[in-house]
Amino acid sequence: MTAPIPRDIPDLPPIPGHVVLPPTVVPARAVLIPARRRPVAAFRGLIALLALTGVAIELLAADIPPTTALSHFTIQSGILLALVMLASARCAWSAHHPLPGALTGAALFYVTAAALVHHVLLAHASSPFATPDGTGTGTGTGTGTGTAWQTAATHILHTAVPVAAALDWLLLTPAGRLHLRQAPAWLLYPLAYLAFTLARGELLLPGAQDRYLYPFLDVAQHGYKIVLGNALLVGLALYALAVLLVALDHIRPDPVRRPR
Repeated sequence: MTAPIPRDIPDLPPIPGHVVLPPTVVPARAVLIPARRRPVAAFRGLIALLALTGVAIELLAADIPPTTALSHFTIQSGILLALVMLASARCAWSAHHPLPGALTGAALFYVTAAALVHHVLLAHASSPFATPDGTGTGTGTGTGTGTAWQTAATHILHTAVPVAAALDWLLLTPAGRLHLRQAPAWLLYPLAYLAFTLARGELLLPGAQDRYLYPFLDVAQHGYKIVLGNALLVGLALYALAVLLVALDHIRPDPVRRPR
């Protein structure tokens, strides 16, 4: 006969040389399998196609060199959004985990910032920096098919694409994925762009066409003191926009929350 097993076994001391690990919480994404969201993937693919269409029209129809067109913040942010949307569409189609919120939030932030600068500073009649075409360079003010295509590209990149990206964020993206610590990091790209456009203006010859891409950053006309002041004001507005996006992300309803 064997001795009965006691009901209460005392806790044994840890084995020497072995580390006792504390209990940990496994994140939900490590155990939950994402579902296929093919309608979402199709919508994001259409957003990417729309952004790339606007960029292509701007590159082909504008009466400026392609390198100059690619130097605009709007074109760069449109390309970035298209790439992010294509990657997000692939994740939704293949049931992969979604892209990090910091990346998708940054893409939305940049296209929204470009749209606000366009509508508030460049296209608004009361703005001291308003231009005939609203692009900041004053190009494309002639008549003909090229101007019509440029107008279409302007509306696509500054209105249709930001609105579509915002709808995807509000209706198809999980809420609560943005954090306030991401807002300063998002400003690194606009800061690098400011350094790029000022250095580009210094390298080009005085009087060159499109030497400064945006009138509020035109050092030749306003001087560095006013230009840096303008850049500071725009930077503060962009930071407020980033904080607003984070706040909205935490108070909006979650469109993809599953019932328990």
